Parts: sequence; C-alpha cells; structure tokens
Amino acid sequence: MSPTLHLGAVGFGLIAVCYGFARFAFGLFLPEVDADLSLGPALSGILSGGSFLGYCLTIIASAVLTERFGARAVAIAAALVAAVGMAAIAAAPNSAWLAGAVLLAGSSTGLASPPMAAAVAASVRAGRQDATNTAINAGTSAGVALSGPVALAIGGEWRLAFAGFAALAVVVALAAAVAVPPTRRNAAKGSHLPPVTGPLMRLVAASFLMGAASTSLWSFGGELASQRLGWGTSGIGVLWTAIGIAGIAGASAGTLVKRFGIDRTHRAFLVMMALGILATGSALATPATTLAGGALFGAAYVMLTGIYLVWGVTALSDRPATGLMIGFLTIAIGQTAGAPLFGFILDAFGSDQAVIVFAAIGLAAGMMGYERVGLFGAPAARRCPEVR
Repeated sequence: MSPTLHLGAVGFGLIAVCYGFARFAFGLFLPEVDADLSLGPALSGILSGGSFLGYCLTIIASAVLTERFGARAVAIAAALVAAVGMAAIAAAPNSAWLAGAVLLAGSSTGLASPPMAAAVAASVRAGRQDATNTAINAGTSAGVALSGPVALAIGGEWRLAFAGFAALAVVVALAAAVAVPPTRRNAAKGSHLPPVTGPLMRLVAASFLMGAASTSLWSFGGELASQRLGWGTSGIGVLWTAIGIAGIAGASAGTLVKRFGIDRTHRAFLVMMALGILATGSALATPATTLAGGALFGAAYVMLTGIYLVWGVTALSDRPATGLMIGFLTIAIGQTAGAPLFGFILDAFGSDQAVIVFAAIGLAAGMMGYERVGLFGAPAARRCPEVR
C-alpha cells in the first residue's frame, strides 16, 4: 500500500471512530439511554448539544496544536480522547455523568480533522489533496453505517456498544502513530488569526445554518422514528445504516466541487438534506420514506461537510488545518445551538413543526456562496479558480 493510501485509510478510520461512534452514535442509542436514565426530550437535546459543544471547544485547540506540534501527536490524542469518552459513556450511572462523558467523547471529533488536513497537505500531491481530504471525511459515514448493525446485533445494549467502540478507538490510535506524518510547522505561523475575508465570513454563516439543521436527524432521528413509526432498536439501527451507507457518497465531494464549483454543489445538496429531513420526520413519513429520507440526509450531510472542508482549505491554502477548523467549528456551533432548540420545539409544539423549521434552516444556508451572498436558487457564482 502506498503512503498516500495508507494515510487515507488510517484517516478514514480515525474519522469513522471519532465522528461515527463517539459523536453520532449517541443519537442511535438515545431511546435506550432515555429509557434507562429517564432523560426526556429537553434534556436529551441538551446532552446531544454537549457532544457538539465538546467539538467546538477542541477544534480550535486542535488547529493550533497541529501547527505547533504536528499532525501525528494530535491524531493520536483524538483517538485516545474518543476511547476515554466512550468508555465513560458505557459506565455512566446517571445523567450528570453521562453529560460529561458525552462532552468528552464529542471533543475527540474536534481534535481529529485538523491534523488529517495538515497531514494531507504535507504528504499528498496538490492535484489529489481535495479528493483525499473528502475521502477521509467520508469516514463519518462508515462509522454511522457500522453502528447500525452493532445496534441490531446487541439488541440496544448501549453500554456494551460504547465499550466496544472505545476498544476500537485504541486500535486506531496505534495505527495513527504509524501512518500519520509529524508535519511539525513553525509555531509562529499559527500564532495569529487568519484574515477575515468574504469567503470565510460566508463559510461561517452557511456552515452554522447547515449544522443547526442537521441535528434534527443526528440527535433526534431515532426519537422521530420511534414516535412516528413505533420503531425500536432494530428499526432505528436500519435507519442509521441507511444514513451511513449513503453518506459514503460524500467521498466524491472534492470531485464534484472541481467539476461544478462550490456554490452549485453546495445548494444542490442543501436541497437534498432538507428533503431528507422532511421525508424522515414529517407526519407523512412511512417506513419507506423514512429510510429513503435517511439515505438522502446521509449523502447530503457528508457531501456538505466535504464542501465546507474544500471551501475552508481553499480560502486559507497556506494554513489548511485552520481553514478546515473554521468551517467545521461553525458546523458544530450550529449543532450545539440546534440540538437544544429542536428538543424544545419538539417538546412544546410537536414533531411536525420542529421538522419543518429545521428543513427551512437548512435551505437558508443556500443564501451563502463562496464568492458572494445571493438569493437561494439564484445563478451560482462563477467557479472559484483556486479550487484544485
């Protein structure tokens, strides 16, 4: 296996563990966790938001640490933090402990992405960097897809599942120690904030809105399926598998951006995500539409995160870890705000209103373009010449 493929495979696995297991698997097991610890919708939203908050707190530190100490050390730390956080989830005796464990596990995702972007920038030729970055980013979907069969196999035993996920994270830490290059850079390079440009400002707005909208399914997809269809662990596990398998298509984000430009690709997949949310959570949902909607959502979400990755790295090509950090941080800030808001609307007004509001929030992100702000559905800005 070539060094590039080896790096891509380990990066894919790191993202799968940190995002798919440590961050998003909580929504899959939320009905069982709720039944065991009596959380309720509002507290469930706060706990889910805690996972995203952990991400916000660490992704900034990760970009700085990667620029100072190198990709390898930070990638190993990400896997080990995921392991400790998921082990703590497995052992949680009450909601307070669980909140801290979810926060810690979620923080691993913030550590994971910047070092991989830096490693790719340092060791992959320029023409293959976007494709490699978005392929690694699609590891999220592999983790989500695998968590569904795990739930089916163990019958919703969420403690056992998170214990197994923690053990796998340790294995990934060992692999990262071998495959990820050090890539240490001059500490002074990362000691100042990047210039605030139009593309970066619009990236912040777009990724915030998309992140908020995504919590409708990442945090409450299992709850919605349980309410609408009476699905238990088996049905929700199938839904999670559909989301994850479809999300692997997000590995092609770099290729699509190169062909069609950031703005066209961005808006097309925001529409897909909104349709997926509505198909899964609306009053008209059936088993077929729920699975189809989950697949639409999974493909769109991973594609959109890949688009924001390329957007940020293109806007800050000399500081790829920081460019990625800006987009991914604001996705997580949106998720931190969105999960409690969805839980509140669900509790106060019902699932119909919550789903419609959050699909609209996702569509609103389409008002932001790489080069300018335009009305959703307006002709896309010309393709950015800097996209590799």
